[in-house]
Amino acid sequence: MGSNKIFQVLINEIRLTIPELADHPIARNDAMADLGVNSMERGEILIATLEAINLEIPMTQLHGPSNLGELADLIHAKSAQQ
Repeated sequence: MGSNKIFQVLINEIRLTIPELADHPIARNDAMADLGVNSMERGEILIATLEAINLEIPMTQLHGPSNLGELADLIHAKSAQQ
């Protein structure tokens, strides 16, 4: 699954977790914190995203990206390693 598809899964999970963002435009350069996503919600979104794409990696491997595009790229790179 490509980075753009993973990005779309991330957006879907964000909108499912935080319904207030359902109509809010979300771009690759947006950070979850800037969208109002707290740390608990971030964890839920990441777990749901990994489940949706059938990828099992430790959450600690997902620290570092500063925006959603970088996060999608990182998840894509991890999925390519498996």
